[in-house]
Amino acid sequence: MGLCRGKSLVEFEAVTDEDREVIAAQLGRPPRALRAVAARCPSGHPAVVQTSPRLEDGTPFPTLYYLTCPRLTSLCSTLEARGVMKEMTARLETDPDLAEAYRKAHVTYLAQRDEIESLGTEVSAGGMPGRVKCLHVHLAHALACGPGVNPFGDETLAMIADEWPAGDCHAADKG
Repeated sequence: MGLCRGKSLVEFEAVTDEDREVIAAQLGRPPRALRAVAARCPSGHPAVVQTSPRLEDGTPFPTLYYLTCPRLTSLCSTLEARGVMKEMTARLETDPDLAEAYRKAHVTYLAQRDEIESLGTEVSAGGMPGRVKCLHVHLAHALACGPGVNPFGDETLAMIADEWPAGDCHAADKG
């Protein structure tokens, strides 16, 4: 249950000094609770990082997979502004198969996080399992773990397929 793409969570890529610099530039601040690079953009820069369940000061941080690529972040924000999350949440009420797949994404997310450290809570991220509140989280989960793990992450990726990947988005964002 704690596996992602058939690999143990400890098998994600180690963060290099160069990755850390790129991630800081992407976020506009130093990264917090950074554990690994969970996915890269086709151009090679980090797109998703895996974070620790607690920040360095011990504060709980339930977001295990964090989207760092500015291009992906922007595309998710555009979808959110269009009201996509409300539509997705409404479908949970009418599509039992989708609701079950989303519940499984929640359970998997918790198991993956608990493999690192349990926060003693059933709160995962992105509104799981009852609503959709952050497409960034769902896309990060899908990119880190592959297709079929998070249905709304998969849908988000499909919605941006015409706009990502599109060259070296990190270099383009640096100006």
